[in-house]
Amino acid sequence: MLEPIVASAYAPIQWTDLGLKEGIDLGFFTLRYYSLAYLAGLVLAYVHLLKMIKAPGAPLAKVHAEDLFFYCTLGVILGGRFGYALFYKPELFTGWSGDGLVKWELLRLWDGGMSFHGGVIGVVLAIVWVTRRNDLKFLRVCDYIAVNVPFGMLFGRLANFVNGELWGRPAGPDVPWAMVFPDGGPVARHPSQLYQASMEGLLLMLVMLGLFWLTRARFRPGLLVGAFTAGMGTARFIGEFFRQPDAHLTEFAERSGLSMGQWLSLPMIVLGLGLVLWAMSRPALASGTKPRAKETAPA
Repeated sequence: MLEPIVASAYAPIQWTDLGLKEGIDLGFFTLRYYSLAYLAGLVLAYVHLLKMIKAPGAPLAKVHAEDLFFYCTLGVILGGRFGYALFYKPELFTGWSGDGLVKWELLRLWDGGMSFHGGVIGVVLAIVWVTRRNDLKFLRVCDYIAVNVPFGMLFGRLANFVNGELWGRPAGPDVPWAMVFPDGGPVARHPSQLYQASMEGLLLMLVMLGLFWLTRARFRPGLLVGAFTAGMGTARFIGEFFRQPDAHLTEFAERSGLSMGQWLSLPMIVLGLGLVLWAMSRPALASGTKPRAKETAPA
């Protein structure tokens, strides 16, 4: 008698019932939320960076922030895509599609596939380029950039959820928020995108903003970027326990005991903790004046 009631109480949520769409249909073009997420994260990071450099002790000026916004955007896109192909799907380097004008699959960003770790490498290279051209302190600029990365992570993971991609591992009846995703079969799964948005985005954002605005962490070179690196690595490592590995990497995860994302996160945790310990062992900087921008800055 009670079995139908009990069964319905544990009925998983159908992702398709949420009415989510991949983007905004403009008739001639679909503006994907995935692209909007990247744009929103970058713009919000830039606006907040401009606010940060007005505080005492900033290691860069507005013209440098403009430079960083341009080159870091390139670093995120190019590094994220090349990193995804290198770490997760090497066949993109040689794959070709008959659909559309752009046939080389490596350049078809709208088909999905971006690597966080590749994006980090791209951003680091961008910071190296800007700091060397403007004679800025590399580690201190990294501190300021690191505070803003969680903005993009939050929007990016939410976009993954809206797209119904990168879903989680199968979940039992003790997870009332488990969902059935369109490409995940009839199995109820963890909405791991929301877990990662909470940890890699919202939680880490609050931690980094608190460290910058409520403490003197910005006067200890390496402390902020170290805290971010360790925090992001830890959040990613935990989140991967709930995320379903990519189909072509499932065997690798089963064989090695950890997913590719977890293996790539371990060095981040070690490096981040090392930076934090190193920064705390050195004397804090005194509050200084903002750097004077060159009359003509590189574009």
